Amino acid sequence: MRVIAGTARSLRLKTPEGMDTRPTTDRIKETLFNMLQPYLGGALFVDLFSGSGGIGIEALSRGARHAYFVENEKKALSCILENLRFTRLSDQATVLKTDVLSALYGIHEKEADIIFMDPPYDCGHERRVLAVLKELPWVTENTLIVIETSLQSDILWLEEEGFSLEKEKRYKTNRHLFCRKK
Repeated sequence: MRVIAGTARSLRLKTPEGMDTRPTTDRIKETLFNMLQPYLGGALFVDLFSGSGGIGIEALSRGARHAYFVENEKKALSCILENLRFTRLSDQATVLKTDVLSALYGIHEKEADIIFMDPPYDCGHERRVLAVLKELPWVTENTLIVIETSLQSDILWLEEEGFSLEKEKRYKTNRHLFCRKK
């Protein structure tokens, strides 16, 4: 896995050993960031269920001003910290070593521009996280929320939770949902 574009372009990132994380492939990451590029300049980016930190690091490399990385798995945390040092992006990052729901209450910003979440598939984490996000003052109608899910995940509840689906991008095994708070 590598950084696709920007200041850290072509740098290889470490990934945690084992099957606990699913690093986003370079091809899918490139497609995702081609869609996000117009929103990245000076953005506050929040990377939930960060894994190796590859998504948040890509955002910083492409012009986000600051990124929060939320992860509670020890091997993954070690990778995030090492990858931030290696890409020289540590000064623009805050790493929260806790579970996602607790971390959300620990972010004190005026407004997040982009929130990306890639939770374990088909465990219901997306709905629980969105239920908290809709109550937080730093998540506004302008905040773009991108959720990576399996193709089979039910999202019929999205509107019920107070979010509107703006776009869906499907890949062979997963998809990205682009939504905003109503």
